Amino acid sequence: MDFIETLAELEALYGKPGQASLVKVARQMTPTYRDWIMKSRLCILSTVGPEGTDGSPRGDDGPVVRELDPGTLAMPDWRGNDRIDSLRNIVSDGRVSLMFLVAGSNNVVRVNGHAKISADRMLCDSFTRDGKTPRSVIVIAIEEIYSQCARALMRARVWVDGDQAGGLPSVGDMLAEMTRGEIDGAAYDKEWPGRAAQTLW
Repeated sequence: MDFIETLAELEALYGKPGQASLVKVARQMTPTYRDWIMKSRLCILSTVGPEGTDGSPRGDDGPVVRELDPGTLAMPDWRGNDRIDSLRNIVSDGRVSLMFLVAGSNNVVRVNGHAKISADRMLCDSFTRDGKTPRSVIVIAIEEIYSQCARALMRARVWVDGDQAGGLPSVGDMLAEMTRGEIDGAAYDKEWPGRAAQTLW
């Protein structure tokens, strides 16, 4: 199998990008990008660090981020599995990418920038809901905002083919496999919905 080893080879294979893919890049929030991002309840946070890369879904029941100013976004770190892979990476290497999705749309908006983690009490408290407060907030300095090509979601028919989850292995199945039965997968799956509902924030 042959591999492309140089940028020159890669650029020769793909040619020049179209004008629209270049002029769409903004350096801070604009009215249309703001409107899109504030309608997104789900984004994928990508980070890089000394132990490798990480991609983490981040979701909320309203906007997944808050605009602090046109060049800065804030994302509360709500409950998760406490592996803190993304947060470890951010402490080591602040480069981040966020891909904002809106259910029903094949478009995706991407933000590239640098992030820091804040445990500032006033900032964390500003996200408090139902008595729950995030332990930290990811603060992102925007470097680029742009829309992604819609073809990937169009090909995948994510919003067209309905629920594709039927017949998938459950997390309990995965845990039982990885622990060779030490974890009771069926019991895990049975208990998970109630436990998750109590610990979303």
